[in-house]
Amino acid sequence: MTQPAVADPQLVRTLRAQVADRLNQQRRSDELAARTPMAPEDERQYARSLVVQVLEDHARAEISIGRTPPSVEQEELLAAAIHAALFGVGRLQPLLQNPEVENVDINGCDRVFVSYADGREELSDPVAESDEELVELIQILAASVGLASRPFDTANPQLDLRLPDGSRLSAVQSVCSRPSISIRRSRLGKVGLDDLVANGTMTPELASFLRACVKARKNVMLAGSTNSGKTTLLRALANEIPAHERLITVERALELGLDQFEDLHPNVVAFEERLPNSEGLGMVTMADLVRRSLRQNPSRVIVGEVLGDEIVTMLNAMSQGNDGSLSTIHANSSMEVFNRISTYALQAEEHLPVEATHMLIAGSINFVVFLRKRNDYARGGTLNRAIESVREVTGVDGRVLSSEVFALNSQGVAVPHAPISCIDDLMANGYVGQVVNRWA
Repeated sequence: MTQPAVADPQLVRTLRAQVADRLNQQRRSDELAARTPMAPEDERQYARSLVVQVLEDHARAEISIGRTPPSVEQEELLAAAIHAALFGVGRLQPLLQNPEVENVDINGCDRVFVSYADGREELSDPVAESDEELVELIQILAASVGLASRPFDTANPQLDLRLPDGSRLSAVQSVCSRPSISIRRSRLGKVGLDDLVANGTMTPELASFLRACVKARKNVMLAGSTNSGKTTLLRALANEIPAHERLITVERALELGLDQFEDLHPNVVAFEERLPNSEGLGMVTMADLVRRSLRQNPSRVIVGEVLGDEIVTMLNAMSQGNDGSLSTIHANSSMEVFNRISTYALQAEEHLPVEATHMLIAGSINFVVFLRKRNDYARGGTLNRAIESVREVTGVDGRVLSSEVFALNSQGVAVPHAPISCIDDLMANGYVGQVVNRWA
């Protein structure tokens, strides 16, 4: 029987599964033999050779049962579809190519909720034929995206990934009735502080202040809730770092992508946490990577997101001469950051008491910048994110002492609010904003 003019989806799924099996066998063989894993581009080339092998096997099987094998044109169509299924994002692709899509939340294959930049949220078309196919798509992405293959199965029901377009994917299964996937789009690639001024995240004066903080090598912690714009602001601040500096980034899942812009950052090493293999071996934690980064001759260390015991190692690094470090943390206010850090430090291997953590904070962090996501749907406005507070750490006296140097005014805009103790240093590095000599 003659193949149809377009690639048969069921045949593509079948052949893709065969290629994926052979690819996984090679990965397991490399792991058992302690060989260096293939680089992503090498793996793609190897997968192309496997696609050729699988198509040849399929053609022989068709001939053996008396059917006409695919023509050259049909094989090319099948090969492209299989490769896209292996290394692409399947039926998610149209959503990720839409510049207006903000977030995608999937509660099973046919419950797809899409949030747009203008604040709309709509139910979209299914992204897979079944929940099983959806899980398989995520497993394929987990095997091909990032520095190492990541498991996503009943034994490893949680997954975080950075997709090829920079979007952030979080997936969960087995602890909910249907697989749950959230994709947070990264719509701003090469973002700068001026771009964030233009979209209302900050004022020109606040941008001047933050630019001076980076140039003066101040240690800055960015805080906010989920999807408040912390990572975007971190990218913008990192893009103010001079190109001659060597940057080490440490992340749970590669997300920052600073190494993609060689004109801005020609000397970047991106570290990604590695999960244990099926035997429970080979894990490399965030804390391990932060320690390792200090031995890689960094000009600055950038920790993508602090969520655990790496906080102690990071603060030690900041207080021991690695000035100009940047990081993000989840918090509901700039003041709450200190309690959140203390909680993480108490749970860390070092079990630092609160008093010791406060002393470490005072000796390492210079400024905390807090962002908030504002939902103005009731007023007919759009979804926006803005910096609401900047707090300077000024010392310690049983607790962390700080001053809110930028705070919201009556119009809801963050403006200078209190004197800055290091104002001379900032002005020497280009800060041209208002100098506040009294509380507003």
